[in-house]
Amino acid sequence: MNYKLELNTQEPNSKIVFNNIIFDSFKINIVERYIGSMKARPTLCEVLFKVRTLDNVIINRKDGHVRVKVKGDDFETYQKLSRDLNSYEYKNKLINRKEVEQNYVHFILSLVITNYQLN
Repeated sequence: MNYKLELNTQEPNSKIVFNNIIFDSFKINIVERYIGSMKARPTLCEVLFKVRTLDNVIINRKDGHVRVKVKGDDFETYQKLSRDLNSYEYKNKLINRKEVEQNYVHFILSLVITNYQLN
């Protein structure tokens, strides 16, 4: 499945970061909320995501709600994957960028499959 990863679409110094994963038939909007200074070492405190069609129609979860809040072990895994995407090594191509991106996308996709009924 082909995808396009859009990372860190945000206003300068904003404590909210938007990431998008765009697939052939739908897209995933990810919202990260941080505490602390964005210039120093911000701390990730909350991650939400929702799934939309390519024409921006929101897809409901299996239980009828719209958003998914990443919690518990999944939150810890997300933090690690997000840290990898924002690392010095990733930005300066010192590690395999494709592998880091795929790990991130596969993790988010696993959460989507768990929470949504995609036809």
